[in-house]
Amino acid sequence: MSKLALFTGAALWAAASGAFAHGFAGKRFFPATLATDDPFVADELSLPTVSRRKTGGNGDEPATLETDTSVDFTKRITPNFGIGLGGTWVNQKPDGGDTVRGFDNFAANVKYQFLKSDEHETIMSVGVDWDIGNTGAKRLGPDTFSTLTPTFFAGKGFGDLPDSLPYLKPFAVTGTLGLAVPTRSSTTTVADDGTETTTQNPNVINVGFAVQYSLLYLQSFVKDVGLSEPFNRLIPLVEVSMQRPTDGSAPTTGTINPGVLWAGRYMQVGLEAIIPMNRATGGKNGVLFQLHFFLDDLFPRSIGRPIFE
Repeated sequence: MSKLALFTGAALWAAASGAFAHGFAGKRFFPATLATDDPFVADELSLPTVSRRKTGGNGDEPATLETDTSVDFTKRITPNFGIGLGGTWVNQKPDGGDTVRGFDNFAANVKYQFLKSDEHETIMSVGVDWDIGNTGAKRLGPDTFSTLTPTFFAGKGFGDLPDSLPYLKPFAVTGTLGLAVPTRSSTTTVADDGTETTTQNPNVINVGFAVQYSLLYLQSFVKDVGLSEPFNRLIPLVEVSMQRPTDGSAPTTGTINPGVLWAGRYMQVGLEAIIPMNRATGGKNGVLFQLHFFLDDLFPRSIGRPIFE
């Protein structure tokens, strides 16, 4: 490929990305990942995120085919501070039982982006997720207590690697580290016969990360390899999401999610497999799909801009 062609591709991408308000650090575009949260603050709408997987049976609980359909909305209050709201409609079909449907507990969050390095393609944020107890349908048995999860978020692109490693530059890694703290240390239930059962609610460490390879970056800033639409906007990735109680009452569980994202100017489409990472996680493989809208690009002069700039 000629230097002129590479320069032209980079110039066109830079011109287009000037309209992108979300997820940029220098030339690096960080997409909205599906199974783990993003390291940046933005005006975005995920409508919908759909996951479908059969969970494993546990004791008297039968294996259940669960389909979750979620809507998540985030809004910047200032350029570096945002809030979010989310809700999930749950459809559970247990083996040998009746289907149960309803909303899970609703969720809210706040996030502050405290670092962005264009030179090193790095973004870092901190935030708190709030799972709002007793707001879901009782027939689903949602938690009656709330859970607060302070979380650290980070994203790092490899575009600052030396030119002798050109094909590693499109790589990027994002990650989260959080501690889920329930507002009630234990929950006591009373059976019809008067028997009381107390269940402990431990703190839980949540760890997530995503390794991604941006064909957007490759095509625009490394080498024009001749990819055309829609392949020149694909971002293959693998996400990992893990949880473990801090008191050791249960083993580490989680999923591995390989998949691909397509990022356009105004929206993004993602599709991933859901693979249990170990026997303790249980269940079967599943699928995760998301349709994601960049409100800051769709409506840059109204609902897509920070309230206070």
